[in-house]
Amino acid sequence: MDLRVSKLTGFEQLCINYTNEKLQQHFNQHVFKMEQEEYTREEINWSYIEFVDNQDVLDLIEKKGGLIALLDEACMFPRSTHETFAQKLYTTFKNNKRFVKPKLSRTDFTVVHYAGDVTYQADHFLDKNKDYVVAEHQDLLNASSCPFVASLFPTLPEESSKSSKFSSIGSRFKLQLQSLMETLSSTEPHYIRCVKPNNLLKPAIFENTNVIQQLRCGGVLEAIRISCAGYPTRKTFYEFVNRFGVLGPELLEGSNDDKIACQKILEKMKLENYQIGKTKVFLRAGQMADLDARRAEVLGKAARIIQRLMRTYIARKQFVLVRRSTTHLQSFVRGTLVRNLYECMRREAAAVKIQKNVRRHKARESYLLLQAATVTLQTGLRAMSARKEFRFRKETKAAVHIQARWRCHRDYSHYKNMQRAVLTYQCAWRQRLARRELRNLKMAARETGALKEAKDKLEKRVEELTWRLGLEKRLRTDLEEAKAQEIAKLQETLHDLQLQVEEAKTMATKEREAARKAIEEAPPVIKETPVLVEDTEKVNSLTAEVDQLKALLQTERQATETAKKEHAEAERRNEELMKKFEGAEKKIEQLQDTAQRLEEKATNMESENKVLRQQAVAISPTAKALAAYPKSPFQLRTPEIVNAPNGEVKSSPDVTPISLNLKELEAEEKPQKSLNEKQQENQDLLIKCVSQDLGFSSGRAIAACVIYRCLLHWRSFEVERTGVFDRIIQTIGSAIEVQDNNDKLAYWLSNSSTLLLLLQRTLKTTGAAGLTPQRRRSTAASFGRVFSGIRASPQSAARPFLGSRLIGGLGDLRQVEAKYPALLFKQQLTAFLEKIYGMIRDNLKKEISPLLGLCIQAPRTSRASLIKGSRSQANALAQQTLIAHWQSIVKILTNYLNVLKANYVPSFLISKVFTQIFSFINVQLFNSLLLRRECCSFSNGEYVKAGLAELEQWCIYATEEYAGSSWEELKHIRQAVGFLVVIHQKPKKTLKEITNDLCPVLSIQQLYRISTMYWDDKYGTHTVSSEVISSMRIMMTEDSNNAVSSSFLLDDDSSIPFSVDDISKSMTEIEVTDVDMP
Repeated sequence: MDLRVSKLTGFEQLCINYTNEKLQQHFNQHVFKMEQEEYTREEINWSYIEFVDNQDVLDLIEKKGGLIALLDEACMFPRSTHETFAQKLYTTFKNNKRFVKPKLSRTDFTVVHYAGDVTYQADHFLDKNKDYVVAEHQDLLNASSCPFVASLFPTLPEESSKSSKFSSIGSRFKLQLQSLMETLSSTEPHYIRCVKPNNLLKPAIFENTNVIQQLRCGGVLEAIRISCAGYPTRKTFYEFVNRFGVLGPELLEGSNDDKIACQKILEKMKLENYQIGKTKVFLRAGQMADLDARRAEVLGKAARIIQRLMRTYIARKQFVLVRRSTTHLQSFVRGTLVRNLYECMRREAAAVKIQKNVRRHKARESYLLLQAATVTLQTGLRAMSARKEFRFRKETKAAVHIQARWRCHRDYSHYKNMQRAVLTYQCAWRQRLARRELRNLKMAARETGALKEAKDKLEKRVEELTWRLGLEKRLRTDLEEAKAQEIAKLQETLHDLQLQVEEAKTMATKEREAARKAIEEAPPVIKETPVLVEDTEKVNSLTAEVDQLKALLQTERQATETAKKEHAEAERRNEELMKKFEGAEKKIEQLQDTAQRLEEKATNMESENKVLRQQAVAISPTAKALAAYPKSPFQLRTPEIVNAPNGEVKSSPDVTPISLNLKELEAEEKPQKSLNEKQQENQDLLIKCVSQDLGFSSGRAIAACVIYRCLLHWRSFEVERTGVFDRIIQTIGSAIEVQDNNDKLAYWLSNSSTLLLLLQRTLKTTGAAGLTPQRRRSTAASFGRVFSGIRASPQSAARPFLGSRLIGGLGDLRQVEAKYPALLFKQQLTAFLEKIYGMIRDNLKKEISPLLGLCIQAPRTSRASLIKGSRSQANALAQQTLIAHWQSIVKILTNYLNVLKANYVPSFLISKVFTQIFSFINVQLFNSLLLRRECCSFSNGEYVKAGLAELEQWCIYATEEYAGSSWEELKHIRQAVGFLVVIHQKPKKTLKEITNDLCPVLSIQQLYRISTMYWDDKYGTHTVSSEVISSMRIMMTEDSNNAVSSSFLLDDDSSIPFSVDDISKSMTEIEVTDVDMP
């Protein structure tokens, strides 16, 4: 409550000003004296602040022989009047400097309060100070058998009844105020100063003189002066050394005195205007934040040194281990290769002579048969094509004629329907307008008795609502039913009392008329006066009882309304809990599904590791030697091409146990070279074809389908060794070396996803459970294995080649037993897919990052034009300038979307790209908003909100298929901007409304930073109330005590947000036979 000078000069205003004086004295003692005692106790250098003490005013009012005591004394004498009371005041306080007698009045007096001079009129002081309740009447009503009547007149304390039979309002008010001050002294109060801006009670008008006078009288300027001259941050010596000792560890060596250590640390940091007391260090505002920043810098440097040394040790240890393992592996592999080469030369020489004649005969027969079939097939196909073209042209001409007739009929029917609909709508609208006009005329005609009818309706409505509320309360609890019955009884009692009052008033009026006539006819009779006084006292007591009953009724109604609101609030909380429970159940189901998938993946990886270990054992020299001898002595092993030193290409044939002479070996070596060269030529043709941009057929990637069909035809998935997979991986790696070519990256992203989908649905492992390649978050680790492995020709090279480079006519996808090279190729392809996806995402981030720095803060010229609010052409240009950067971002997003759609990238991957990009935009904009105060303004919030509207329009344009949940990723910046642009409701919002309704996603730290940094440069509104700020500060303190992270910034997630299974589930089935081959 603030001290103020009011125009009211009665007894009530004296009590109010007396209360204000008491509260002002308590404020001075609590704020000024405690602050100064703290500084004095610590013995620091500070200037003593003198403040005005109002104890003499309180002595004038409440002390023995003061205003209240003299007023009670005057009330006890029956012949005392307001003039005698005023004269007694003049004589008693004529030498008091706080009491002034006006010159032109006999009953007025002036008291010099703390807030200023107030003149009081003593005309009604005696009447208002008296308590007309007679003690005998009070005892009689208190002994009533009705509990309600007895509660209205409680028994007075024995002390007051014994001391004096007279009871005054001033004395009781004084005792109650003393009790209030004792309560305030036992607690820790907080003060809220209310300042009246003007005396006209109108908004947007500030009277500087009036406002500064109120602040000076209320002691606010004194409190500000003490705070400015004080030290808000205080820490003990131990706490200061324990926290900031890292800033100067050399200062703590050999010194056990914390005070000296604190002095040295502060001198080293070059801080000024601080004070060191007996037990504490006193810092100015902002110095603690500077020390914390320097402490964080020192700790960060130490952590980086430890990390550097540890990483060096781990890298050195790993390098030595890899080098030793590589040396052993190289020696073992070279020995194995030499032994296998010798064996191959022996075996191949024996089989070449037989193969030569057989292959020549089969090739001749196959060529003749194929030539005859080709001629026949070409003749039939050309004839069929000609007939098909003729039939198509004929059908097209007929279809065009039918379409023309049908469109004419459709458009004419649509026109007729629209014409009828327009006429019907016009009639209905005109009818509605006529009815509205008729209703207005009728309401205007009934306007004469509107007030009376409204009153009757309101009374009926009140009765109906009371009845309904009583019914609901009876259905819920017996207690509420009793309340409803009590309210009904009170209404009946009130009605009866109103009737009694009316009757008493009528009787009093009649008696007064009779008394007046009797006085006119006869001499005045003294005995009639007590009768009139007694009747007047009865009327006043009945009126007071009626007022009390009305107040009680109003209290019951308010209690009923409060109970109703609490019930509605409980229902709302119950609904919120149900929603949270349903959300928790959904999250539990999702976590269970995720756990099940992780268990399945773990099982698959264990099976895969088991199979790979078995295959590694099978590659040992002993196993190879056993597997090299098949049942048939003529089984073929394709030779490995070796480059001789002179540049010639030589083959290394196997050698059989059959003894052949050297001439036969030389004669049989030539056909084997031609077979290897033919197979190498096929692979070269595939690589050359894939290196080109083959495009798409029916929305399918042609290159992926070509690679898949060739690998499936050559049965490369089923061999133990092959080099075609490495060549394909090298081709893809060389194609994506240029990271800035988004069109090329999108093309290979589409081909990689398509090929990976075909492999996922085709390959199966030889183990008990299917092997799923492990999803790799780090693509760099998987690329180290791309070019590793032992290269050899496929085992199926001995099978006859069917004479076509790309054999078509494959059926549906079938499951193939995959060997180790196929599984390794699948993992490498998965790594390349994740790498290409990351490159496209990072390129998009690089392009929009410079624009995001311009989008977080509006240009000054544009902002100024918006604040002026002009609607000229310059304002329109300013609006265009504001959203130019946002439109550039939308244009970049649209270009990327068009590129990805043109290359038929799966919509699942497109949605993931834009979801992560929108998450990146959300993180950048939100962090910039929290770190820069100039961005937390109203006009800047409007600017960012307009830009977010552009992004929302883009999401609508891109559709949910390609945008996905991108718009939901902007929830942090959207809620922060929504908080900034709330104009009038911000100071009225409570913390619960802000955290639950306005900004449910933002944390307390983020809300506190936005609230404290907010400033309105357009309308001059204020941020949230101080109560909300203090509540946020308390919650932040609790979170810091509970070891909760206090970081208010967001982190960008650059991981790969999908797995091979997700791609397989999201993409549709691919029919390889429907794709047109090049």
